[in-house]
Amino acid sequence: MNTSPEPAGQQRTRPPLSEAAKASLSKTHTLFRMFVISVLGAFFVYQLDVNYLWLTGILTAASVALGIVLLVRAAKLKESRLVLIGTISGLVVSAIMVLLILVTAVFFDEVRQYQACMGRALTDQAQSACRVQLESSLPRQLP
Repeated sequence: MNTSPEPAGQQRTRPPLSEAAKASLSKTHTLFRMFVISVLGAFFVYQLDVNYLWLTGILTAASVALGIVLLVRAAKLKESRLVLIGTISGLVVSAIMVLLILVTAVFFDEVRQYQACMGRALTDQAQSACRVQLESSLPRQLP
């Protein structure tokens, strides 16, 4: 039975962390920062130019590896809910990037021609012509 109810104004405070727990938390946060940078880096490098697809692949592979390490670490050590949610979200983005990289690798020449065309297109009509050119160069759907 509860013999001493807590006053309404007080909050439960966590006990101070040990040095090992502080070091573990610091390592998790460092890994999380590296993970976020690799996910965002992969996304932005892909946006730059399709010729950097190899760098996008390396950054995506690094983000997947870091994400798995963080997911295991966050689940096992129960360090931070925010890190767990951020890692899951980042892994979803990384999975989408893997699919995007694979599709781009299969249609590399078509995507490169489309990017070059869009780089020269100054009007909406020219951009529309680039999209039509890309659609015509891709294979048709199967019936």
